[in-house]
Amino acid sequence: MATMETGRGKRDVARDETLSLIASDKVEGTAVYGVDRQKIGRIDNVMIDKLGGKVAYAVLSFGGFLGLGTEHYPLPWPMLKYDESLGGYLINLSSERFKNAPRYGENENWEWTSENRTKVDRFYEATSYTM
Repeated sequence: MATMETGRGKRDVARDETLSLIASDKVEGTAVYGVDRQKIGRIDNVMIDKLGGKVAYAVLSFGGFLGLGTEHYPLPWPMLKYDESLGGYLINLSSERFKNAPRYGENENWEWTSENRTKVDRFYEATSYTM
């Protein structure tokens, strides 16, 4: 656990992880596994509701080589469950079914329109976010 330096000296203050909180930079890069416990990809970033402050979506990256050909899959945050034994997140989909999920390529522009959010939520049969 990281510590912070204060004006009065060093004290133990968690700044990147506690029992129930984790910093976004520690989530980014974390592996995601399918229901078969096979690795699907990794968390590229998280999308946070500006007004409510809650994570609404995770964007998973999959495939590619050295950043070329990588595909990005937005998925509702509630779909992910952290599994300590794997050291990553589980999603209740097989990697085969996941390949049909809404996605965008490395050089494509993804707009977080209500239409795209609805498409993602319908695919995962989840409601992640309300604007």
